[in-house]
Amino acid sequence: MIQVFQPQLGADELAAVAEVFDSNWIGHGPRTAAFEAQFAEHLDVEPEQLVFLNCATAGLFLATELLGLTEGDEVVLPSLSFVAAANAVAASGARPVFCDVDPRTLNPTVTDVERAVTSRTKAVLVLHYGGLPGDIAAIAHYCRERGITLIEDAACAVASRADGKAAGTFGDLAVWSFDAMKVLVCGDGGMLYVRDAEQAARARRLAYHGLARPSGFGQARVSSRWWELDVPEVGRRIVGNDMTAAIGTVQLRRLPGFVDRRQEIVELYDRELAGIPGLLLPPPLPAGHRSTYYFYWVQMDPDVRDKVASELFAAGVYTTFRYPPLHKVPVYGAADQVLPHSDQAADRTLCLPLHPGLDDSDVRSVATALRKAMEAHR
Repeated sequence: MIQVFQPQLGADELAAVAEVFDSNWIGHGPRTAAFEAQFAEHLDVEPEQLVFLNCATAGLFLATELLGLTEGDEVVLPSLSFVAAANAVAASGARPVFCDVDPRTLNPTVTDVERAVTSRTKAVLVLHYGGLPGDIAAIAHYCRERGITLIEDAACAVASRADGKAAGTFGDLAVWSFDAMKVLVCGDGGMLYVRDAEQAARARRLAYHGLARPSGFGQARVSSRWWELDVPEVGRRIVGNDMTAAIGTVQLRRLPGFVDRRQEIVELYDRELAGIPGLLLPPPLPAGHRSTYYFYWVQMDPDVRDKVASELFAAGVYTTFRYPPLHKVPVYGAADQVLPHSDQAADRTLCLPLHPGLDDSDVRSVATALRKAMEAHR
């Protein structure tokens, strides 16, 4: 079966983990700090603005906590987002308010966001769909002008940029995901970015039990009673560890090669799938935008989409749709929202396999199977 996602791990990652084992310290430690510093350099931000966490979902929950969201507050986010984003908002007591998206890029435009904003809006939480930066510069400007916090879910956009600026650094808070299905993988892990220095320091405390200072071995050098606790506010333990950070450090070094190969696959898909009647390919990138190429999505008539997906599966090609519209999920209480582009995308879109483990013959096999299925249901 040709899979949609597949991590790229090898001897270098294994050697990095072995070094952590040999150090006899596998928890939160020096390799975690080193990974934060290297990722900060990748983003052109300060290391103090980043916190390496056990997953990006924890970062989204922590972001809503930093904002002090309560019942009656609203957070605007695209309906085509991962469920973690809506869960983080709903768990805070705030109400997720879903906005529509552009029908081709599947990213929200600034107009989509503006239509959903009310006097109760405390934050906007955008996803960079498939690694496309989207309308992020305009959305960031809109939010700044109105004093609305902007959170970026950059899970799909670890190498994406718009006019030279890294996706995730346009707003006030952001998360990147390093789970087993992402471009840069740690097994599990995520990075939180906080623009404000004081809030960044607070995020680091809250991510480690709310401790104002560590109480362990390292503190013995500076305190005569190093075991005593200083907990100014309640936190939890959601930090990453040196094993996952060691893998991430290697993956970060390999990231440019991963993205280059993903771009080659996208370009090959574009050539192989060109001219198939009834099939829409992903829109071209705007000038000045760089993608991580996380998804390659095609769109077709909703009457044939599910049939095509089934025939591809039978031919050994796994496809999927990311992400089902959240305004349709009953728990969020948004069933009355009318978001035509999100609904249309959910019925017409299919994500094809895209990862560096594919060789050109795999890509051509997918394209051939898709062409055959489309012709059968023309």
